[in-house]
Amino acid sequence: MACCGNCFCSQCCCREGETRTPEELTILGEIGDDEDEILPRKDYESLDYDRCISEPYVEIVEGMDNKKAKKYEAVRWLMMFAIGVTVGLVGLFVDFFVRLFSKIKFTVVGDSVEKCSDKGCLPLSLLELLAFNMTFVFIASVLVLIEPVAAGSGIPEIKSYLNGVKIPGIVRLRTFLCKAAGVLFSVAGGLFVGKEGPLIHSGAIVGAGLPQFQSITIKRIKLHFPYFRSDRDKRDFVSAGTAAGVAAAFGAPIGGTLFSLEEGSSFWNQALTWKVLFCSMSATFTLNFFRSGINFNKWGSFQLPGLLNFGEFKCSDGEKSCHLWTAVDLAFFVLMGVVGGLLGALFNCMNTILAKYRIKHIHPKAKFVRVLESLLVAMVTTVVIFAASILLGECRDLSSPTTHNTTEAAIHQLFHQEGTFSPVTLSVFFLLYFLLACWTYGVSVPSGLFVPSLLCGAAFGRLVANILKVKLGMDIYSGTFALIGAAAFLGGVVRMTISLTVILIESTNEITYGLPIMITLMVAKWTGDFFNKGIYDIHIQLRGVPLLEWETEVEMDKLTASDIMEPNLTYVYPHTRVQSLVSILRTTVYNAFPVVTENRQNERDFMKGNILVSNNIRFKKSSVVSRAGEQRRRCQSMKSYPSSELRNVCDEQNVVVEPAEEGEDLLQQMLERRHAPYPNLYPDQSPSEEWTMEERFRPLTFHGLILRSQLVNLLIRGVCYAEHQSSATQPRLSYAETTEDYPRYPDIHDLDLALLNPRMIVDVTPYMNPCPYAVSPNTHTSQVFNLFRTMGLRHLPVVNAVGEIVGIITRHNLTHEFLVAKLRQHSITI
Repeated sequence: MACCGNCFCSQCCCREGETRTPEELTILGEIGDDEDEILPRKDYESLDYDRCISEPYVEIVEGMDNKKAKKYEAVRWLMMFAIGVTVGLVGLFVDFFVRLFSKIKFTVVGDSVEKCSDKGCLPLSLLELLAFNMTFVFIASVLVLIEPVAAGSGIPEIKSYLNGVKIPGIVRLRTFLCKAAGVLFSVAGGLFVGKEGPLIHSGAIVGAGLPQFQSITIKRIKLHFPYFRSDRDKRDFVSAGTAAGVAAAFGAPIGGTLFSLEEGSSFWNQALTWKVLFCSMSATFTLNFFRSGINFNKWGSFQLPGLLNFGEFKCSDGEKSCHLWTAVDLAFFVLMGVVGGLLGALFNCMNTILAKYRIKHIHPKAKFVRVLESLLVAMVTTVVIFAASILLGECRDLSSPTTHNTTEAAIHQLFHQEGTFSPVTLSVFFLLYFLLACWTYGVSVPSGLFVPSLLCGAAFGRLVANILKVKLGMDIYSGTFALIGAAAFLGGVVRMTISLTVILIESTNEITYGLPIMITLMVAKWTGDFFNKGIYDIHIQLRGVPLLEWETEVEMDKLTASDIMEPNLTYVYPHTRVQSLVSILRTTVYNAFPVVTENRQNERDFMKGNILVSNNIRFKKSSVVSRAGEQRRRCQSMKSYPSSELRNVCDEQNVVVEPAEEGEDLLQQMLERRHAPYPNLYPDQSPSEEWTMEERFRPLTFHGLILRSQLVNLLIRGVCYAEHQSSATQPRLSYAETTEDYPRYPDIHDLDLALLNPRMIVDVTPYMNPCPYAVSPNTHTSQVFNLFRTMGLRHLPVVNAVGEIVGIITRHNLTHEFLVAKLRQHSITI
């Protein structure tokens, strides 16, 4: 039996034995059309990228002259440089210890293999290799148990953060320590992972934490630094840190800047682009300086720009007719792009199945089960690769004895090794690496996906080159086809275009590869998108993150703001009693509240259904129902307030707030009991005053928005005044005081209610945002979406032609799943 069709309340009003329609359940985020579909969760919060133009902020702006503004800008540039240098040093740390642990491991195991090859004790060498790898992987997995968000590459989480979603713990110092230490053990442990993705995540954490000069993990790190105390500044620095991580990983500062723009940031400007590029350059040259000095003892030579360097692509001196690529090769590159897109789609499909299995069957179990899975993957990987190397491998002398069989060395060989690899060896290598890399990505260790994808693709490209050379007798450069194969497979997996093109060009230091790489990536993306999304978008969706895409579908313009907004509002008055603020904060989970006054002038027009406001009538009934339920919740909260006066107020209202009996219309009950006052009181009104229905539910004139964190801060700091006093006597907070606790503002439950006088009044107008972005009820969805995303908003009020707020739009109201459900509901209604 369907739920009541005229119910607008966000809480379930279905009576016992009734159920909601599938459309309603989908909108509420409870189920999906597909049984395995994971819908966006509502517990993710958004970032406040929009500035709050409160009076304390205006005072700061008015008091800032050119000298102070230049000082502020200079500090920002200095922070960008510090972030870049720090990220470069982090990359140096990870690379140094990966090489050190790998050198120790391969030295011991290599000596054992040489001895046991003649004596027939190779299983003993395998046991030694297993001991090394499983020990390293065990350490990496334990670090992830300490901080679970340190698992994986971190790129999906950072992409979500730059999109405007606050992921708990994603940019904390503890996450950074576990990530940076864990990835070096994961790579040294022989897993098919890369260190580039975790380095990007580490760079983002550096960007988020370094300008704050404080840490939640290590509480002693808390310096008085009044700058950059907002989500807006923090997100800009995270963008810079992300770009610096890419730059350090690939030696690609321009590619890093484009990566930060393409993969995440919804709000961007020219000044930020210049700063991010400067930060990326700082990271690249810091890493290059130290790596060149340590590895070649040539300080200042700048010979190693990134952790992953593809080397120089050039023909041998003796081959006069050699060419890197020709126009004829472009046809084969397009075909390789199609195959790369198909292979990438298959990789993503298989990994999605594994991820869903882990969510259902591994993550709910005890944490040590995740460690066991990591150890199982390490054991299988070690045994398979050891056996394949012994049975199928062809031993060759390495050009550099310092490479120690790293994945970067393997990529370099596939790009530049003279002669031809065995097709059988390449095929077996590709198959094993494809399957094991797919299984590995998602286990509870820090792991990147760039290097495994490049290695798989390079083997695929080299196999194509072998076929064209040997079977068709074509005169081609094998390294080019290996590079194009790597780009095709990586593009088919991650579906990046602009930034990945530039990253690969910068990594090869060969601009002539620009056209073939771009064509290959575009074809691979188009082919893969026909089947599924990129791997990062898939894992974002599996986490239920409400990510906003670049734009909405055209058909969504059938909906307007009034169709997708939340009409049930919890609001505050400009002057509100402490008792009311406490009850609001304790009984709701909303992070922003409209500041309103009751529009007495338009009251009669509203009650008569005047044409000017008649288009909002359908929202008013829902508001009545919503306020009734809200009043009931607040009174239950007020009873626990340590004040006999407030408890008596609630006891007087008990008759009013009792739930409606079964079969009784809640709205009719409210109309009959019109003597009950609404808890939000003006300073000059007493709880015993009787209000009529018209007085209690008159239209609400919108004046601004105030955040939950701001209200709690005002209560904790005692910002209020007595009834017999003027609001001018209320203590004033400076901008520094309002942002002092950022980013961890106190919670209402941390407040000692016994210290508060419930009859005191709080004037919230100096601290609210009086001019937030707003839309009219008739605004099309595409316009709402573009405004919300490009300006990085968290809340978007819907205000009608006479300045009355009729609803509010948040990130959840703009997710693809929500819009699809609303569109389906809209079509059914029509």
